[in-house]
Amino acid sequence: MKKILFLMVALASVAFAGEGEMLKSYSVLAASVGLGLAALGGAVGMGNTAAATIAGTARNPGLGGKLMTTMFIALAMIEAQVIYALVVSLIALYANPFM
Repeated sequence: MKKILFLMVALASVAFAGEGEMLKSYSVLAASVGLGLAALGGAVGMGNTAAATIAGTARNPGLGGKLMTTMFIALAMIEAQVIYALVVSLIALYANPFM
C-alpha cells in the first residue's frame, strides 16, 4: 500500500510539474490529502456521536430529547472542523502563501 501511495504521489507531482510549478503541484496534493483526512476524521466522529446518542436513548428513553440536542451541538462542532480544513485547503490552492 505504501508503494502504491508513493507511486501515485510521484506521478502526480510529475504530471502537475511545469516550469516552476512543482510547488503548486505539492499544494494540490497537500490540499486534497488534508481535506480527505479531515473528512474521514469528521465522518468517524459523527458516527461515534450518533452511536453514543442512540445507545444513551436506548438505555434511558426519557433523556432522548436532551441527548439529541447535545448530539446536534456536537455534530455542528465536528462539521466546523471539517469546514475549517476546507478553508485552509482552498487557501493553499488559490491564494497560495508559499509562492
